[in-house]
Amino acid sequence: MSHGITIHESLTAVFQVRRFPFDIVAGRTTSRGIGGARGRAPAERTELAVLLWERALDPQKGTWSLPGGRLRDDEDLDTSARRQLAEKVDVRELAHLEQLSVFSAPDRVPTPRRIASAYLGLVPLTADPKLPADTGWHPVSTLPQMSFDHGTVVDHARTRLASKLSYTNIAFALAPERFTMSTLREIYCVALGYEVDTTNLQRVLTRRKVITPTGAVAAPGRAGGRPAAVYRFTDSGLRVTDEFAALRPPL
Repeated sequence: MSHGITIHESLTAVFQVRRFPFDIVAGRTTSRGIGGARGRAPAERTELAVLLWERALDPQKGTWSLPGGRLRDDEDLDTSARRQLAEKVDVRELAHLEQLSVFSAPDRVPTPRRIASAYLGLVPLTADPKLPADTGWHPVSTLPQMSFDHGTVVDHARTRLASKLSYTNIAFALAPERFTMSTLREIYCVALGYEVDTTNLQRVLTRRKVITPTGAVAAPGRAGGRPAAVYRFTDSGLRVTDEFAALRPPL
């Protein structure tokens, strides 16, 4: 196949931990605002979500795409990724952004040829970006029909996130500024895709100096009981905590 022109674009898989109401009829769930029905829906589930927008025009009209677009002559890739998020889906603040991989298969999209530099972006649990009408959060576990190779990009981003949860403090970009260990455990579970033990997680993260107690306690829940200690992340930027470590699923 001969290409007369090659376009370089950026694509970003933006992840956030969110609560979704179950949708039994459709077989999947979607969410457009963080916790909009939190505590009021009859059944909810916490999921790792990715931000997608629905294509209104061909090619592949009606499929769902990652936010992104063409690299301008006067910008680098990081600047392009942030600009595309701001312009197309109105996401202007990310807790973390890193380059993921390059997708360059000659037939990944119809002509003209496009080479995509993909990014992983993370938004904290408490953020609530205002999204356009054609944009929504979707559980990574039940993606809708994806455009081109964007589903593959999401898979790569999920794998990168799960890997970095084992040997860095990257969870700071998904968590609230202050949190209890039960909240942090839930974030780790949905991001990793398997259950982790709260006590073991606290011991590991404390030993690696990833989290720091604030001295405060959370308000007791409806069931009462001992108030939970409140923690914060020691650093607000990415840091390798144990390059040989791995948080493994239970046997």
